[in-house]
Amino acid sequence: MSTYDSRLKDLDQVLESEVIDLSKLREFCFNGIPDEKGYRSLCWRLLLNYLPCDRNKWDEQLDRHRKLYQQWLDEILVTPGSVNDEQCDHPLSEDPSSKWNTFFKDNQALTQIDKDVRRLHPELSFFQQATNYPLANVVYSCGTKRLNRRVGMHFLNSANVVRKGLGIVKISQKPEQINTSEFKPLDEGSEAHWEVVERILFVYCKLNPGQGYVQGMNEIIGPIYYCFATDPIVKMREHAEADCFFVFTNLMSEIRDFFIKTLDETDTGIVNMMRRVTDRLKENDPIVESYLVKNEIFPQYYSFRWLTLLLSQEFSLPEVLRIWDSLFSDTRRFSFLVDICCAMIVLIRDQILTGDFSTIVKLLQNYPNVEMRVILNKAVELSNKNRCEDTTGS
Repeated sequence: MSTYDSRLKDLDQVLESEVIDLSKLREFCFNGIPDEKGYRSLCWRLLLNYLPCDRNKWDEQLDRHRKLYQQWLDEILVTPGSVNDEQCDHPLSEDPSSKWNTFFKDNQALTQIDKDVRRLHPELSFFQQATNYPLANVVYSCGTKRLNRRVGMHFLNSANVVRKGLGIVKISQKPEQINTSEFKPLDEGSEAHWEVVERILFVYCKLNPGQGYVQGMNEIIGPIYYCFATDPIVKMREHAEADCFFVFTNLMSEIRDFFIKTLDETDTGIVNMMRRVTDRLKENDPIVESYLVKNEIFPQYYSFRWLTLLLSQEFSLPEVLRIWDSLFSDTRRFSFLVDICCAMIVLIRDQILTGDFSTIVKLLQNYPNVEMRVILNKAVELSNKNRCEDTTGS
């Protein structure tokens, strides 16, 4: 039996247990989840606490949550003044409780969501393709429940804006030629995967008004939805939307502080996370850390995006899936994210130490082609070293 087949057998034994041993599952998944047989989809549901460890409770858990999601859709996707709206009020009403007032405010968030999801992972055709499981009461609503119909088709013609990270925007004076056909929703009765992602994010925004939608959440949900929507098991793939919503919600509960500006300086905020990357680098490669400081290469130029988006913009989607296997499996989870970020810098130290400000910033914002196995192995080495030092007190 090959090593790979042996690993599959070990994983099957863990997943077929009546009660999943989560520590064994984490230990296995940390080293990468097989791409076949829907393993990753199932393991992520477990690792992100959507499915309980007791297999006997899975069917009830899935059925209850999927029905709950459908209930929220029925309540949220009603347009004021439509035949389904039993309490119609005036569109110009200034009453805070007015459905029309809420409708117009929702459109502000929806406009940003719509812009973000239309170009989700442009290197893949997947998100522009039709899902085999469109939401019937949406795609046969004559457009009244399609969220993208609520947003005007606006394109920037004077300049091309390229987001290089949250808060870092590059503007090119020569506008990119945009093929508007890729932006168009599909015909009545069909919907593209990006439309499904748009709906999930809008529902999340509505159910979490204190946080709402923040640019970048689309990059977090993209890999999760892709994983679930490509599951080879039909009954799991059919409910990718609902399951993705709850798994995304659970993940956001752990990283939501990254997206809330008022919490930037707290222990769980993004500023502290960037500081941890800098401190870890100083411990493991003080020469590189000192060189970055000398050249005024501040963490917000690179690690802000790395951390906030869980490295989803630095690597190809298959590589992101592999990274997330380890992140979701690690009990300290985002401590390992810090280790990965540190490893990424250490592995290109020679290029950094021979570069100037612009060269280094470009290098860190467009990470070079380093084999993922090498990056993760280095991150594990740094993580083990850090744990050893914590234990010995050195």
